[in-house]
Amino acid sequence: MSDSSSTPPKAHPTHNGTPPTGPLSDLRVLEMGQLLAGPFCGQMLADFGAEVIKCEPPGVGDPMRQWGREKPHGKSLWWPVVARNKQSITLNLRTPEGQQMVRELIKDTDILIENFRPGTMERWGLSYETLSAINPRLIMVRVTGYGQTGPYAPRAGYGAIGEAMGGLRYVVGDPASQPSRMGISIGDELAAVHACMGALMALHARTRTGRGQMVDSAIYESVLNMMESLVTEFDVTGYVRERTGAILPNIAPSNVYDTADDQLLLIAANQDTVFNRLAEAMGQPELSTDERYATHSARGERQSELDELINNWTRTIELKPLEALLSEAGVPCGLIYRAKDMLEDEHFKAREAIVTVDHPQFGKIKMQNVAPKLSDTPGSVRHVGPELGEHNTSVYSQLLSLTEQQQADYKERGII
Repeated sequence: MSDSSSTPPKAHPTHNGTPPTGPLSDLRVLEMGQLLAGPFCGQMLADFGAEVIKCEPPGVGDPMRQWGREKPHGKSLWWPVVARNKQSITLNLRTPEGQQMVRELIKDTDILIENFRPGTMERWGLSYETLSAINPRLIMVRVTGYGQTGPYAPRAGYGAIGEAMGGLRYVVGDPASQPSRMGISIGDELAAVHACMGALMALHARTRTGRGQMVDSAIYESVLNMMESLVTEFDVTGYVRERTGAILPNIAPSNVYDTADDQLLLIAANQDTVFNRLAEAMGQPELSTDERYATHSARGERQSELDELINNWTRTIELKPLEALLSEAGVPCGLIYRAKDMLEDEHFKAREAIVTVDHPQFGKIKMQNVAPKLSDTPGSVRHVGPELGEHNTSVYSQLLSLTEQQQADYKERGII
């Protein structure tokens, strides 16, 4: 990344003639991670224009190419999203030749992302000390279960374990059941978001120091960072947060309610002024002055009772009219969306929250757009996840000056 506005951004290859745009279009990223935590960090950087070169094992590639329940044509529907906007090269990192090629690639790389078990990069001769000696401006992003230090660092760490140790699993689900999974790989994704944030902070620091640094993103710490006052509550009062299902304990009303057409609507009206508006909308304005419900504390003490009262009312109205009534009254409410609902929603359409992208096998497919939205230098979805090794020729010829014969030789030897 240039630290001078007068220096033009480095040129990097385009995909299908589509030039990268966005605030990170002068960055080169080498992504050496696999599965989700490292690659999702790479996806976010690529979404905002960074040239992300993804290194994959020859012949097999990232396991994400095979993940997901639905696999038409034998291909993952997860891969087009998590690998979007990236280039794919194959490189055997377990060979001396492959390791040397990384050292060459790193000379003009801004960010390296890896999520191997701690010690792996060191065994390959690719430690941060080694690579930063080659390129002092390099930022090395390392995503692991437990971090690079501490007694648990050598352990294998997956997102689910980080969710459990970070405190999330214990508080998710119905209180009558065992701790639940969130339904998405939230631990990996939180670690990726923290890794991306760390990379951008390190880039900012580099504008002052001229040097890169290492970003150590642990899954369990990324989850822990989202746990609000959970630790402090226990430390000061001995209070242990428990699973509460759909409600916020002592915050009422805030729950999911039934409708006349057997649908569900989430209503959050716990603030006094908002509850007053809900009571008016229900045709029961007296509730807002009833001492049992008039204050935040009183409603919290009678949470179940109040929820039942509201549910008896919502059951008399179908979903769409109920949503319209509450929205008009200024009462926050939301449908429990599935993918179908998102694709039909006018707000999603107006903000282009979901985009249509060409896929070589599936034709046109839909996926979530880039977030957040930037007014002057927005990110974009330029193409779906690439085929394995699709960019070997362009990357190795342009960045390492390898001839066709050299590339053919490396391929025969299992190096690329």
